[in-house]
Amino acid sequence: MRIEGESETNMTEASAKEPLVLFMPSGKRGRFPVGTPVLEAARKLGVYVESVCGGRATCGRCQIEVQEGNFAKHKIVSSNDHISARGPKEERYDKVRGLPENRRLSCSALIQGDLVIDVPQDTVVNAQVVRKAATDRVIERNAAVQLCYVEVDEPDMHKPLGDLDRLKVMLEKDWGWKDLLIAPHLIPQVQSILRKGNWGVTAAIHRDMDSSRPFIVGLWPGLKNEAYGIACDIGSTTIAMHLVSLLSGRIVGSSGTSNPQIRFGEDLMSRVSYVMMNPDGREAMTKAVREAVNGLIGKVCAEGEVDRHDILDMVFVANPIMHHLFLGIDPTELGQAPFALAVSGALQYWAHELDIEVNRGARLYTLPCIAGHVGADAAGATLAEGPYRQDRMMLLVDVGTNAEIVLGNRQRVVAASSPTGPAFEGAEISSGQRAAPGAIERVRIDPVTLEPKFRVIGVEKWSDEEGFAEQAASVGVTGICGSAIIEVVAEMYLAGVISEDGVVDGAMAEKSPRILQNGRTFSYLLHDGEQRITVTQNDIRAIQLAKSALYAGIKLLMEKQGVDHVDTIRFAGAFGSFIDPKYAMVLGLIPDCNLDEVKAVGNAAGTGALMALLNRDHRREIEKTVAHIEKIETALEPNFQQLFVNAMAMPNKVDPFPELAKVVALPERKVLADDGGGEGGGRRRRRSRE
Repeated sequence: MRIEGESETNMTEASAKEPLVLFMPSGKRGRFPVGTPVLEAARKLGVYVESVCGGRATCGRCQIEVQEGNFAKHKIVSSNDHISARGPKEERYDKVRGLPENRRLSCSALIQGDLVIDVPQDTVVNAQVVRKAATDRVIERNAAVQLCYVEVDEPDMHKPLGDLDRLKVMLEKDWGWKDLLIAPHLIPQVQSILRKGNWGVTAAIHRDMDSSRPFIVGLWPGLKNEAYGIACDIGSTTIAMHLVSLLSGRIVGSSGTSNPQIRFGEDLMSRVSYVMMNPDGREAMTKAVREAVNGLIGKVCAEGEVDRHDILDMVFVANPIMHHLFLGIDPTELGQAPFALAVSGALQYWAHELDIEVNRGARLYTLPCIAGHVGADAAGATLAEGPYRQDRMMLLVDVGTNAEIVLGNRQRVVAASSPTGPAFEGAEISSGQRAAPGAIERVRIDPVTLEPKFRVIGVEKWSDEEGFAEQAASVGVTGICGSAIIEVVAEMYLAGVISEDGVVDGAMAEKSPRILQNGRTFSYLLHDGEQRITVTQNDIRAIQLAKSALYAGIKLLMEKQGVDHVDTIRFAGAFGSFIDPKYAMVLGLIPDCNLDEVKAVGNAAGTGALMALLNRDHRREIEKTVAHIEKIETALEPNFQQLFVNAMAMPNKVDPFPELAKVVALPERKVLADDGGGEGGGRRRRRSRE
């Protein structure tokens, strides 16, 4: 076999005549002698093609497709005539299980000429368990778990080798596994399983790091044709989970649930305080989150029609405090300087050691934490978005109670956390609530009349459209959620209702009855119904404090990188998915950037967990990357306070926003006198925009 790209002087005349085979989507290619099985060619090139039965053409996992045509870019003419015809094994499989006309079993198909081979990332063997894809990302598979079918020699009085030892001999002979360990709980079951399978069994081999010895973690009589894994993100508010086929890479179930630890404290620091003040606080919160995880596993398994005992591998990400509580570690040290992690590196467990109800041999892996308040979730998002894999300067922001910020490119990556508080999630806001049916999620204000219109979760129409009242009657208009809080404050600024310093202009009361006086301050009436929804001066201050903390943290990282702008911005997290980039920039939540380069990436932390689950190489990748990420502690930076003060203005007191100005008409600067200790007043003065 010759891999393309080797020196031409190393290519013999014979190898030049050997067929050229290109595997897609990996793009790996090489030359192989005529008659080489496609599966063997794939393995020699390091292309991941699943096989359970060891080339017996019984599992159907190694399906491939031949692409026909002249691929000029690759200088290959590929045809089904360049691969052997279907043989007896494939015909037998087709009769028993069914094989689509355009599919071949790579263990039986032999190379006869140049080929372009497509390795389907969605090979369907047990189609009934396929439900949906939670991400459109193609993840090259190299799972830590491999299923291996072997036929073990029967006992022989003249060869007194134990049943387990003969099993290991066949696993080495057929699959190349050497020096195997076995999960202790399986040892008493080996003999009965071998006899039940008439000496044909499927072993699940778990190998994560190349330096570690592989483990037999599961054993079944006969051919076992499926194994599953869990990718889970434990957030302070929500737990999100994917159930995935480790063999096909398909997501067969996805779900989420509220983190039950909320009853112990709304934010992270209050949960640390609960641990400090209650002797059994840590145990109670650990038990609560593990029970929630077990409940969620039951939910995704029911959705995918999967037995939870077929789950053999798990990958978890979480912020540092959730990480510690899930693992049963006291998080007290994370509540005070220097915010010391008990452990920062990646960890491996037997899942049952953490009371997770799956296969007893299942392994559980946690991504590394970056620092005391930049956790494994930020590492997962970094793996998913890959700022370290590109030349452009990428800003990755996960907006939550504690915002996690990563900034960098392939040259250098820096990270920080910023205590934004719960305002963006609706807490500390007079009419705030979590995103749920009835919550206002979008807001627009007419700059002339100051009349608003809004969208409500669960209602298709805008509030100014005919039929809105009828549709909204079922869910009501109950409050305002995080995405709308950002929009309404930004819209109030654009309409001139508030100054750049966030003071509600009382003089506007003459222009609109929407401006209400509350003692020495003013508020804006967004909705006057069964539930009266207003935006008060204190609400605006809470948003200013939150956005200033985030922006100041971002600016610190930009200073560390020596840049005055970023090339691309990614919003991660559930909340980030609903933020309108334009309004986030008007508010001054993020720095100026081409709006086309500002995108929401959903639960990037969960995507990172999924990548680490389906490809163990990604585990090594993020472990290596995290070791080189520089953590900046914002509280220790002398410039943080000034950056924070500058960021209180909208969009910012000193930073220009030329890209934003191309798409939004920013209002003339209007600074109103504070009256009443920062609560805003009615007097105003103007100055021209500098």
